[in-house]
Amino acid sequence: MTDPDQISVLSASVREFAAERNWSQFHDPKNLAMAIASEAGELLAELRWVKNDESDALVADSKQRIQIEHEIGDIAIALLLFCDRAKIDLSTAITCKLDFNRQNYPRELAYGRAERPKPKTSESG
Repeated sequence: MTDPDQISVLSASVREFAAERNWSQFHDPKNLAMAIASEAGELLAELRWVKNDESDALVADSKQRIQIEHEIGDIAIALLLFCDRAKIDLSTAITCKLDFNRQNYPRELAYGRAERPKPKTSESG
């Protein structure tokens, strides 16, 4: 798990990197959201056409792993820039979403299942 202080340090570092290049002018929420999506697409491209049961081996392969880590870094940088611009605390957003998901996917109904559990109704007891 990443230390929230480490996220703050990384955010400051990314902000400084962009400021040193006068790139902040391009970093509005729309452009940053598009950057997150396009960088996620580049990660997907690394795994395109790989069979599901071969994907773990691909990401463990030392040559492929370097490129995958680069794509992960690009996604994270764009996400940190987005959160900084939108004044969203990433740690809080993650914590809140996990709490929300715990309610929507209770362990006893979601364990081992990919589909969303059906909410209990008074009829189903």
